[in-house]
Amino acid sequence: FSLEEMIQKKNSGNVSVIMLVLLSFGFFIATYNLLTLVMHKASRISIEEVTDPVMGMPVEMKSGPGSKYHVALTATDAPYNKWQCRVMYYWYKKMKDMPGSDMGGFTRVLHSGKPDSLMEEMPTMVVDPLPEGLDQGYVVLNRPWAFVQWLEKATIEEEYILMAEPDHIFVNPLPNLARGDVPAAFPFFYIKPSDNERIIRKYYPQEKGPVTNVDPIGNSPVIIKKSVLKSIAPTWMNVSLRMKEDPETDKAFGWVLEMYGYAVASALQGVRHILRKDFMLQPPWDTEVGKKFILHFTYGCDYNMKGELTYGTVGEWRFDKRSHLSGPPQRNLSLPPPGVPESVIRLVKAVNEASANIPNWATT
Repeated sequence: FSLEEMIQKKNSGNVSVIMLVLLSFGFFIATYNLLTLVMHKASRISIEEVTDPVMGMPVEMKSGPGSKYHVALTATDAPYNKWQCRVMYYWYKKMKDMPGSDMGGFTRVLHSGKPDSLMEEMPTMVVDPLPEGLDQGYVVLNRPWAFVQWLEKATIEEEYILMAEPDHIFVNPLPNLARGDVPAAFPFFYIKPSDNERIIRKYYPQEKGPVTNVDPIGNSPVIIKKSVLKSIAPTWMNVSLRMKEDPETDKAFGWVLEMYGYAVASALQGVRHILRKDFMLQPPWDTEVGKKFILHFTYGCDYNMKGELTYGTVGEWRFDKRSHLSGPPQRNLSLPPPGVPESVIRLVKAVNEASANIPNWATT
């Protein structure tokens, strides 16, 4: 029946005004529910979903492999930083066009405030450091501020961004691990929000939700949609600065403070990450390369000549990036003794290959 017909019947005494209202409202509810059901079924048909094996969260598959990401490498102009950037860029170029890679463009975001000697060697954008004294000697505090500036100034063609660091070496072609608006990150065993709940609550209040909403990650490596990073970056900067200004937080988090800053900022923005343990390996603790994508040489590798790890004691054979603060390591470094894990051998071979193929290696 139309509304007019129902009114006519009401006028003839067959239906009351109250019944008319109830029928009209019921018709509206039924129609709304039907439309909602149809739209829900349509969305389920058009969007393929998977469950992340680590976090158990549903993730849209309409983006991901095949969607290009821009590699963003934050750096200073210190010699120690520069030789690592050169090795990293060498392996980016080598892996970029290999099957399975979703790498797009590359930018070294140089937060020293002035050009340096690598400007012609790799694409670079110079941004300002924090005002003098604000980082309190903790140089990585400049990283979120660098991203805020870069995202504001740069023209970035790709929809996604990989946040990377100088001591990263690509060991396998890296696909886009993000899914739609959900970024992908590497879970660090030493980032423990739940163990530090009292401190985390200074920045992530109870009303925001459980502390488990804070992922056990840093900002790197992370593959993230550009629009999502733009929303996180200012919060990341402000939270990191607040953490550094608080003596208790500074003491508790130490050199990983800025990593906690990113994790908390993401949670404040309601962003969770797909946790990919295969994103990265860290020798000497991770012994095999396998199908992992990035080799992170942050730890020193010390061994005796029997191939036994002597971590904490300078080994008869060693590779430690901190041994080369004032300039690059020599070309053709000696390989480790027999028995040393594959990951450490791969690291030294990767540095040797890069240094052998980069012109003027010793002069930068």
